[in-house]
Amino acid sequence: MPWKRKPKVGDWVEVRSKEEILRTLDANGQLDGMPFMPEMFAFCGKRLQVYKRAHKTCDTVFPVRGRRVADAVHLETRCDGAAHGGCQAGCLLFWKLSWLKPVGWQENDAPPVASPVACSEQNLLAKTQSIDPADGMPLYACQATQLPYASTDLQSSDWSQYVEDYTSGNVGLGRILSGVIYMAAQKLIKAGIGLGRPIRWFYDTFHPLWGGSPYPRRNGTVPDGVPTPVVTLNLKPGELVQVKPYPEILKTINEGNRNRGLFWDAEEVPYCNKQFRVLRRVERIIFDKTGKMQEMKTPCVILDSVICESRYSECRLFCPRSIYPYWREIWLERVADGSESASDN
Repeated sequence: MPWKRKPKVGDWVEVRSKEEILRTLDANGQLDGMPFMPEMFAFCGKRLQVYKRAHKTCDTVFPVRGRRVADAVHLETRCDGAAHGGCQAGCLLFWKLSWLKPVGWQENDAPPVASPVACSEQNLLAKTQSIDPADGMPLYACQATQLPYASTDLQSSDWSQYVEDYTSGNVGLGRILSGVIYMAAQKLIKAGIGLGRPIRWFYDTFHPLWGGSPYPRRNGTVPDGVPTPVVTLNLKPGELVQVKPYPEILKTINEGNRNRGLFWDAEEVPYCNKQFRVLRRVERIIFDKTGKMQEMKTPCVILDSVICESRYSECRLFCPRSIYPYWREIWLERVADGSESASDN
């Protein structure tokens, strides 16, 4: 492999040609268990910068957990769902290093061949979908559904991952410090020694010192079994919205932190009180656990540049996968267009 070192954030790479990539895939259209998806062909031959080193990730198929990934990066490329039933999740794509070459790569360096079995483009397309014999419904396979099989176990106590988070450029020292303080606070709260209330007060009071958010793991106030409220704004792509304050959002979710079945995650708390543009409405996504398409009974939206940064998730701290959170319209307020500009993250 023509890589003298592991790529870092900001490095320029070139996506190999379709023919070169197909030669690295096995009969299932995979390399080391990681599928190459038909949506990725659109990037062949393009030069792109490394967005994050994908040395680890979060598994959303089995109970959420951290996983180690070998020889992969994320570029500024997301799946458009064209070959997967129009899924609107917009997942950040994984790129194995064998599918890329660093800028300055010499033409006489042959690309690696992972398997003697050739994989055609038609075979790759066929592997994206099958039929569930139980109900006749389509079953989709993608990088998200196959991620457990393209990764290995990673314990949160493995400190080498955090060193690589920093040395790769994925995470700065400030964010690491904020994570350490949060993890220490969580351990004290969970210790069951009566420090929960004072620790949360301390965190709420002093979080600006380390650039964090108010304590992000509180339960909603709607009793379980009582319908959560709903608001219909009919937001459109490009509209400017403001995320409501955290205390107001807690009034719209139940004790399990859900509104109409949609989970409110601690990773959304840093975006409260800030303004963003609506990227798109989400009405259908592939459910990672089953591979089946889910139709949203209550549509939600994705906000532009708003991603999960795994600041407050012990088992997947600093995961670089950058999943788009889903937002109920009751958590947002429409802002008069042109009166304000969207907030920077």
